Amino acid sequence: MRKSLVMIAPLAVAVLALSACGGGDAAPAETATGSASESATESSTGGGDAAGASLTIWSDAEREQAIKDAAADFEADTGATVTVVQKNFEDLRADFLSQVPTGEGPDITIGAHDWLGEFVESGVVDTIDLGDRVNDFEPVTVEALTYDGQLYALPYAQEAVGLIQNTALVGEETPATWDEMIQMATDAGFAERPFILYTAGADGDMYTSYGFQTSFGAPVFQQDESGSYLAEVGLGGQGGLDFAQFLYDNGSAGTGYFTNTVDYDIGNELFASGQSPFIVQGPWTIPTFQDAGVDVAVGPIPSAGPETAAPFVGVQGFYLSAQSSNALLANEFLTNYMSTDEAQQALYEADPRIPALTAVAEEVASDPVIAGFLESAQNGVPMPNIPEMGAVWDFWNPVQIALINGEDPATIWPTMVGNIETALAN
Repeated sequence: MRKSLVMIAPLAVAVLALSACGGGDAAPAETATGSASESATESSTGGGDAAGASLTIWSDAEREQAIKDAAADFEADTGATVTVVQKNFEDLRADFLSQVPTGEGPDITIGAHDWLGEFVESGVVDTIDLGDRVNDFEPVTVEALTYDGQLYALPYAQEAVGLIQNTALVGEETPATWDEMIQMATDAGFAERPFILYTAGADGDMYTSYGFQTSFGAPVFQQDESGSYLAEVGLGGQGGLDFAQFLYDNGSAGTGYFTNTVDYDIGNELFASGQSPFIVQGPWTIPTFQDAGVDVAVGPIPSAGPETAAPFVGVQGFYLSAQSSNALLANEFLTNYMSTDEAQQALYEADPRIPALTAVAEEVASDPVIAGFLESAQNGVPMPNIPEMGAVWDFWNPVQIALINGEDPATIWPTMVGNIETALAN
């Protein structure tokens, strides 16, 4: 049973000149940009009445009520009006990019962290300032929503793939390395299929395999000291070649553990029917396995190379519009209302992705399955949020399949790296 969570008392809103309505007439970008981050401290310690001011927030259906509940407290405390507009999640990115420059967009929208680079380059988002509260969030979620050293959104959820195992077949102890995992499966009688690698069939899926790649020290892009991604390809070098060799050695030319036939449904069926004891997948597959009567344990991805396996982490957050007429008020709502334990718990209950707020993440991790995915995410890195990531997938995914099918790692991997670098240069 979850413990009761007490709402953090919201701080008072600053005295603001808030006659304009959010999502209405656009403020000039040069005056909006940076305003929230420069004045958040003053905002959260001041006092005053925001009656007559308004905020517009875009949400999908799942999170709408949780946002409305936090907004009701905000309205009661400030006198401001909050309008939550329900939209399809699939439409949010394009609509935000097209409407914010015209002044027709919202003050705040929910969204995925990998939209950030395009949002910043397009000038449609403003920075936010969480002050000391930033330390209350899982570091990877803050990193995911940081661009060029600046935080652009309030994180609220995270997810990552992890190692899922059938406890009836191999027990509950999570293997730390690839070799340990293979030995556990072999000892349990699964020498031919000790592990299921999801490859989206013949299309390739390096997203799911990324933890194995990073264990060889081959990130897709380099990161600076702040965690921001650089447009500097990290796939080259010995680490990349070693990972390519790993795929080759476990494909058709080697152990045969990896094939190009495992799409989503086939992978789930192989695991759910007990034909293999291990699979790397996300929390979205757990209901399928549990419905099939499989008792599962979840843990971090085992390292195939000398480093910690660091899977991609997907993060969702609340973005602040660069054209918001009420940027200070919007920042206040995010910092002191949507970042409370109660609000983050409500968001989790509406759509059970691991909360970004550490205290709430630890609370829901009383469930051992969630705890396993959280531990995997804590080892992970954000999927790159820079626009250059779009140039990677068309080269990267097919190479996974080529290596599994027995093509030469020493030739095909450097060719892929060169193709990506050429695409970025153009």
